[in-house]
Amino acid sequence: MERGKKAEVVESLNEVFNGAGSVVVAHYTGLTVAEMSDLRARMRAAGASFKVAKNRLVVRALQGTAAEPIAHLFKGPTGIAYSSDPVAPSRVAAAYAKENDKLVILGGVVGKTELDANGVKALAELPSLDELRGKIAGLLQAPATKIAGVLQAPAGQLARVLAAYSEKTAA
Repeated sequence: MERGKKAEVVESLNEVFNGAGSVVVAHYTGLTVAEMSDLRARMRAAGASFKVAKNRLVVRALQGTAAEPIAHLFKGPTGIAYSSDPVAPSRVAAAYAKENDKLVILGGVVGKTELDANGVKALAELPSLDELRGKIAGLLQAPATKIAGVLQAPAGQLARVLAAYSEKTAA
């Protein structure tokens, strides 16, 4: 690879690391082209990307970014999964690693926090941002519906008492 091409790759990877919410590093030894294409398609569907690059270029690109603590993971055939969504790359990588033993998660980074393989798997089990928003909205609406139910209950009980009393007097 020519120097100019290497500089372009380092610059593009540096932009990736600066803009990524999380990065997952994995070994992909033994994956076929079809399996790698399937992994990339799953990543794209989740809004993430999977890229393979030379380790030396990746380590250079990591310098000066928040993801710099994971530079030690780049030994051997490594691939990087990244996204602006902090959960998406870890979720797809962990799910694919369960199905295919050839993908081995080494670790990752979220913001400036370095994660080991177990940390990445724990991050994958967290609900997505949309799911969390839905839960919060449900929690905020729940008290209002309960209050409305409590306020309606006395009126309903009063109506039932009056109906029962009128039936009693009619009989």
